[in-house]
Amino acid sequence: MLPRILEPEIMDSPNDAQDYDAMDHSVVNQRFVADFLQVWNGRSPILDVGTGTAQIPIEFCRQSPSGTIIAIDLAQSMIDLGWKNVRCAGLEDRIELRRVNARSTGFAEASFPAIMSNSIIHHIPEPIEVFREMLRLASPGATLFVRDLMRPRDLAELEHLVQTYAGDANAHQRQLFRDSLHAALTVAEVQELVGHWGFAADSVRPTSDRHWTWSAVCPGEPST
Repeated sequence: MLPRILEPEIMDSPNDAQDYDAMDHSVVNQRFVADFLQVWNGRSPILDVGTGTAQIPIEFCRQSPSGTIIAIDLAQSMIDLGWKNVRCAGLEDRIELRRVNARSTGFAEASFPAIMSNSIIHHIPEPIEVFREMLRLASPGATLFVRDLMRPRDLAELEHLVQTYAGDANAHQRQLFRDSLHAALTVAEVQELVGHWGFAADSVRPTSDRHWTWSAVCPGEPST
């Protein structure tokens, strides 16, 4: 198995934000939202952790006629471009963006009935800190849905994934994807992390050739 090599925690240059936003994530985003909706308890606001340029919240609103989202990211360049995307989509009434550190959000405990996150975990040097914060914020009965890249077994597999999914991208975009794969966790590593809070190993599973997903319900009875 490849060793984990960290990438920058914050992609906060305008070039990073623009190149990330320009990559075609549409199929991945559509599937993420469709899969989230299969398990969502229907309650909101939904917290989107590591929203980037708000592509996931916008796709959520396309697929679901109900639900509001508070979307957070630490990179101001991502938030700025995210607001532009939200305004262009006419979704200011359903999506709110905030510049917030996912490891220490400042939100009240148990304040969100649903939490989702796509592709932030590989950016975090100590991922347990983000899982701990998400669980602190989740109210009893909350939907928890986290998906991220899965670290390949070797360099040959890594380069195959880069060529397959970013072969038509520019050199900077390919390097961003390459670095993200190298910084990603394995399924076993995520299973060990969520196991600290008693979640079953089978709540984490591979869901594509390059993604893992953790889907669970926060313990306790939801308030009425």
